[in-house]
Amino acid sequence: MKKSITILGAGGKMGQWFAKYFTSIDYDVVGFDSESPITDKAVKKAQSLVGAVLNADIVLLCTPTRRTPEIIRLIAKEMKRGSFLIEISSQKAKTAASLLKIPAKINPVCIHPMFGPGAKKIKGQNIISIPIKDAKKELALVKSLFEGANFVTIDAIEHDKKIAIILGLTHLVNLAFANILSKDDKISLTERMSGTTFKIQKILSESIMTESTDLIETIISNPEIRRAAEEFWKDIGRLLTAIQEGKSEDITNYIRTVQENLSKNTNLEDSYKKLNTMINAIEK
Repeated sequence: MKKSITILGAGGKMGQWFAKYFTSIDYDVVGFDSESPITDKAVKKAQSLVGAVLNADIVLLCTPTRRTPEIIRLIAKEMKRGSFLIEISSQKAKTAASLLKIPAKINPVCIHPMFGPGAKKIKGQNIISIPIKDAKKELALVKSLFEGANFVTIDAIEHDKKIAIILGLTHLVNLAFANILSKDDKISLTERMSGTTFKIQKILSESIMTESTDLIETIISNPEIRRAAEEFWKDIGRLLTAIQEGKSEDITNYIRTVQENLSKNTNLEDSYKKLNTMINAIEK
């Protein structure tokens, strides 16, 4: 008998990715989505939210972060004893708190897949695991579901602090950069003039703009981003002031300090080589 999994939000980009993934490893996949059509013919479409979860052994939530806590509350009491409820949202403080409140008969699992719907395979991908009730049991389940992935375990509060940098600040910076690009009425000339750094940055910012507006808004609304964003904004202001006032020594000291601090944990020359490898691969 085939194993089965129910995916809520199966019509969304990540829901579609997980549906294809579980189909590829011989799972029966049941899907429900109240907002987006489910087009994958391999997915059995449920007619209602409750109907989708009643008999499920595993329920995977690929739902918008802001709605996930409420969906957890709605479905947990309807799920069968011994089943697993897995959520994948990009912010964990509220969703982890909701998982802690579900009936004891349900096994909560809180993960954050650090890849998007463009991922070709699970091997080598990073998945963050946030312990809820039984860390060992929860991690064992996700390791069995996603063989070959890399796992990092961290609590919900620390997760949100780290994600504020990993996703929040990068999205915030690239959103502003993309806005500047969008106003360039001579972008073709800009592209013809550009070098390696601009090309990579442009590709990164444009790829982020393929994400849904709700996802981007959620990522940059992480409350933990404020500290990092304010430090970033303060540094921009300091540098612009130093430039305007001709304080070259202040600028070079700032750059030198950053280089020295980064070099403690990173080989900067290797990073430069990787940048060129990336651009060479893109231009082939």
